[in-house]
Parts: sequence; C-alpha cells; structure tokens
Amino acid sequence: MASPVLAPYGSFVQVDRESETPVYLQVAHQLIAAIQRGYLPDEHKLPGTRRLGNVLGLHRNTVVASYAELEAQGWIEIHPSRGTFVRNGYTPRPEKPTNRHHRLLAGYPQDTGFSFKKWNVLDSPFVHSPARLHLDDGLPDPRLSHVDYLTRLLRTNMKRKGNQSKLGYSNLLGNEYYKENLANFLNLTRGLRIAKGNILVTRSLELGIYLVAETLISPGDRVVVGELGYFATNMILQKAGAVIETVPLDAEGLDVSAIRTLCERRPFRMLYLTPHHHYPTTVTLSVQRRSELLALSSEYGFIILEDDYDYDFHYDDSPQLPLASADAEGRVVYVGTFGRSLAPGFRSGFVVAPKTLIDEMGKLLGIIDRYGDVLTELALGELIADGEIHRYLKKATKAYKERRDHLACLLVERLGNDIDFVVPNGGLALWTTWPSDLNLMQLARVCAKHELDVPRYLLYQSKKQAGIRLGFGSLTLDELTESVNILASALQQSVRGTR
Repeated sequence: MASPVLAPYGSFVQVDRESETPVYLQVAHQLIAAIQRGYLPDEHKLPGTRRLGNVLGLHRNTVVASYAELEAQGWIEIHPSRGTFVRNGYTPRPEKPTNRHHRLLAGYPQDTGFSFKKWNVLDSPFVHSPARLHLDDGLPDPRLSHVDYLTRLLRTNMKRKGNQSKLGYSNLLGNEYYKENLANFLNLTRGLRIAKGNILVTRSLELGIYLVAETLISPGDRVVVGELGYFATNMILQKAGAVIETVPLDAEGLDVSAIRTLCERRPFRMLYLTPHHHYPTTVTLSVQRRSELLALSSEYGFIILEDDYDYDFHYDDSPQLPLASADAEGRVVYVGTFGRSLAPGFRSGFVVAPKTLIDEMGKLLGIIDRYGDVLTELALGELIADGEIHRYLKKATKAYKERRDHLACLLVERLGNDIDFVVPNGGLALWTTWPSDLNLMQLARVCAKHELDVPRYLLYQSKKQAGIRLGFGSLTLDELTESVNILASALQQSVRGTR
C-alpha cells in the first residue's frame, strides 16, 4: 500500500482563491481527477486531514469538508480507526506525471483528445475593439428603439393566464397570433398575398437562410451571388456545400445579362440577391431587371432567394415591391427580419415560401430550435395589431434620414476630393469608393489609434477598387461628425505614409 506522504498532493491540488467555487469543493474535485487518472489508485490511503491541510496550506476543517464530499460521492471510505482510503473500483493505468498533466488536474483541458472538423468558411470577421467609436455595416440604433413599450408588452403577456399554455411545444413553426399579424404586415407593406401557413418564424435572418440552404442546397450545387455580397450568406451557402459563382453589378443592380450567360453555359441551383438595397453597394435593382430575373427563373428553373434586407428604411420615395410579390410559380423564397429597427433582442427572422417548403424546413427548425421565442412573438404580434409598428417606423425613419443626410454632407466637406459615393434612397449605410492605391487596412489601423474602430468586414479591396461600407444608423450626428473627422485625418496620414 502506497504511503500517503509520497503522493505529490501539491501537484494534484491547486487552489484558486479568486474562484467562485468554494475551496473545499476545489480540493474534492481535483482529488477526484487524480483518482480518475490513476494517480491515486484504489485502496490508496490518504493522509490525515491535519497533515493534508499542512501540505496544501489549508485549514484542517477545509480538508474535513473535502473528505466528506468525497465520501458522499463514493470516492473514498473513512474508517476512524484505520484511516481514509480511495474506493474507485476501477484503477486506470497511471498517466506519466508530466507537468502538463499536473496542470490539467487543476483546470479544464485546453484541447480535445480527438480530431474534429473545422469550419474554415465560418471564421467570424467580428473582432472586439476597445475603441470609443465604432463603425458598422448599417445597424440601427438601439437608443431609438421602442424598448419601454415592448417591455410593457412582454410583462403583460407574461401575466396573462391564457398565454401560459403557449409557452410549451405547441407550435414549432412560430406563434399563430404573431404569424397571422406578420402575414398581414407583409401583405400590406410588401404587396404579398400570403397566409400564416406561408411563414416560418426564426430567431434571425441568418437562421432562416441556414434553413433554406440546408433544405435546398446539396454539395456541389452552384449558387450565384453578386461579386460584392453579404459575407454571412456566402459563409452559410458554402457550409451547405454550394459552389459560389459571382456576377458583376452596376448602377441598376445585378447584371442580368451575365446571369443569362451563366444559365446558357450550365444551369445553376439558386440565385441570392438583396434587390432593395444591395449589400454592400446599396444600389436598388431596377424594375426591368426584376421582371427579367423572374422570367429567367421560370425559363431555366433556378431558385431565387430574395433577402428583404433594409426594406423598411426608405426616405425619398415609395419602395419597389419585392420579386416575391410578382412570383406566380413559387420560384422565390423570401427571407427577412421583422423589427430590424428595434433592439436586437426584440427582432424576429422569417421565411416566406409555399406551404410545402415551409413544412419541410419546419422539420429541421423543430430539431435545432424546438422552443422558439413565444413571449417575444406575442409582443411583436401586438406591436403590429395595434398599429404601433407603423408609427414607430415613421419616427425612426425620420431620424435615420437626418443621419444619412448629415453623413453625406460631412463626406463632401471633409473627403469630397478623395472619395466618391451616391446617396442611397434607403437603408442604413453609404457605399464609398476610395483611391485604388490606398491600403484600406492601413487606413483602419490609423483610425484605431484615434479611437475609431473600422472593422475589416467593411473593407472591400482588390486590384480594381477600394470600397468601404459606412453605416450611419447606429451613430448620432455628433458621433458621425467625429468619425468622419478621424477618417479624413487618417486618410491624410495614410497617403503621406505611402509616398
């Protein structure tokens, strides 16, 4: 029988006094780890509580509590007249007592002991920055959100006895009340002709696109997107096994003649587009090209995945209706976000499609998100039913239009000789083109030194062009002014640095 003095208990047990876990539990858990790894074999006699306390620099009572925990879990047996013994029942082969293994006893493993698939196409472009000011790709401002109003709706719905039965697993495709009101809202604002059975409710736009991709895309399927496009959608499509092909854009949106050429060369499975305000260039797909795309889809049989991106934000004229409103053959799958102008926690994604496809995608959604978000859906349903969403959008749109115009004026005043842009008629961002020989990453690094974060996913650089998507929705007028001043100063420093 091994002597309790010879076991390196100081290596087994490393107490972290900053941890929220009580010290006696830390000791117990790490002794269990030592037993499981074979460092303390079955029938090993542990030292007395006072002696182990001296070795670990702990009070005897702490060790007493640790032993009590070990005994309660069945790892040791305490015999008052003989001592305390390990009772494992199974003794694994002891690991070689390296420093690495000793560290693992005190903390969770830093890596797996097995290989696994790594999704290189899903590497996140989002990096936290400690900068005081942050540019984004066109996010709304939570400070303008209807948080107080929606909070009252949530509280009211939680108190209603009739809603308690709705908090279970009754409908995996979305709350019926919300879907009915959402269908009415989309019919009124988008010219659709749908019923609630044509809607699948998701927690986000990206989850909706994921469900579409997993249901409709097979490995090797070709999917056409704009040569500049939404990075998250491209990542989701590639994860599903799609082969991405790109087509150019101009002032009227996607080049439909290039799409026709692809169709004639070899059929493809799907076309993804954001026709209202193309991401990232903000251009609107012309009426003629919308009609041509629907005709091409009918002729060649490809799916149109239409993204509702930024549809609710229009400033100068009425928005063009989506392709889905003119789809008579069920070839368009329409995805979007309801409540994009609200705080992120109150938003909801949706997919609109023929009911047969909705039911099939619902099977997958029922597996990966069985619970849904019923309380939020009930609140959003009321937001539509009482007309508050229309009043709120009118107020928010006025504020965002002011920010768009302010940013446009600032860019002309401070950067007008160096950049080009077209003021969009909607959306929450401007597309700007910069000198082609300018290193945009260097520009971003200079901005960071002046407390302005310019994330790399806003930067589009190639041999032909240098473009930056500048979101204005989440910044106040003063914040926009300071941000543009920093950009202008950084541009001058970057230009001087390249000469």
